[in-house]
Amino acid sequence: MTARRAAKNGRPTARRPRLSDPSHPLAWYRLLPVLFVVVSMGALLLLSKGPVDVRESQYPLEYTSEISHAARAHQVNPYWICAVIKAESGWNPEARSSAGAVGLMQVLPETASELASWGSVDSALYPPDRLTDPAVNIEYGTAYLRYLVEHYHEMEPAIAAYNAGMGNVDQWMAGGGDIRDNIRFPETRAYLLNIVRYEKQYEEIYPGAFT
Repeated sequence: MTARRAAKNGRPTARRPRLSDPSHPLAWYRLLPVLFVVVSMGALLLLSKGPVDVRESQYPLEYTSEISHAARAHQVNPYWICAVIKAESGWNPEARSSAGAVGLMQVLPETASELASWGSVDSALYPPDRLTDPAVNIEYGTAYLRYLVEHYHEMEPAIAAYNAGMGNVDQWMAGGGDIRDNIRFPETRAYLLNIVRYEKQYEEIYPGAFT
């Protein structure tokens, strides 16, 4: 009986697998070069798409004709509209908030009714009770944004009021200074900064979308 097969109890011992043996626990090290190649090819494929393609997945764009029409009708930069839609609903026309806001731009039904009664929006073409319709929602949301811009004469206070309400922004603006420094609600401060960033991204990614 050979030493390899000998054991104290007389039973044969199991042969220790060599490092080159596929059954060895560390044999996976031979796969490292293959894994490196696979990962490298995946990274190259991702980079070959370019940063714009990657950002398009993070900043989708839909309803360009509806946005263009509302932007022209109410004299609002269409990229601001895109930014508000992304922040408010993530481009979900069926979105609803706990406060009762509806649709892409999260318009409150009472706000839509007021805008219609003022003549800011043609309620015959855009019924205020159809806020889940993208064209209707974008029309009312843009009209309201225009109303806020006319009230504050600046876009950033208007954006803050879109989120926090005019009463709060009126108080924050009473002392003068930069609206960013005066906002008391962390949520509204983050909202404003996000909208500003989103607008820049949309304008950079889709430079000819509304020409």
